Amino acid sequence: MTKNKLMTAAVSLTLAFALAGCGNEDVTVDPDTMDKPVETSESGSDAGDHDGMDHSGSGDVPEGLMEAESPTYEPGSTVIINADHMDGMQGAEATIIGAYDTTVYAVSYTRVGGGDPVENHKWVIHEELKDAGTDPLQPGDTVMLNTDHMSGMQDAEAEIVSAEDTTVYMVDYDSLDGENITNHKWVTEDELSFP
Repeated sequence: MTKNKLMTAAVSLTLAFALAGCGNEDVTVDPDTMDKPVETSESGSDAGDHDGMDHSGSGDVPEGLMEAESPTYEPGSTVIINADHMDGMQGAEATIIGAYDTTVYAVSYTRVGGGDPVENHKWVIHEELKDAGTDPLQPGDTVMLNTDHMSGMQDAEAEIVSAEDTTVYMVDYDSLDGENITNHKWVTEDELSFP
């Protein structure tokens, strides 16, 4: 066997093993980090809107975001999440890390760099919008996003789908599918309950 044929056989065999190891999940690589696989298979009503989402965060909050003075769920409280923004969230037990009073928005946008449009993404807060001013925005308003909850979100143009003045929470939780999530942003007050 010639050297070229051996090389071709080795590459083919390596590719076959790599593809066999992928199973049934669609996996892409986040171009910003190139080391974090991003599952793109959809399950659940909102799962497709959150593929590429970095469920854990740094714990940093946007400049100007005010801590809630008397939140229903104080930092350190144990709560149950009653939201299904992503797989494994609905019914998970969580710990409140921070509580903040703001306007929260559901937004629709097209990712920077391309990809399918993201519809009704929950949640982005007023302080995560560029040049939004101080007054709450209204459904139908167009804004620029200044956050990176998901790949392709930073600097994307978005349309406000809904707006609500409320308390939002940063939480740590173990998803029901076994993932440890820290500093997740954001869950609204009506998406939480005491155990």
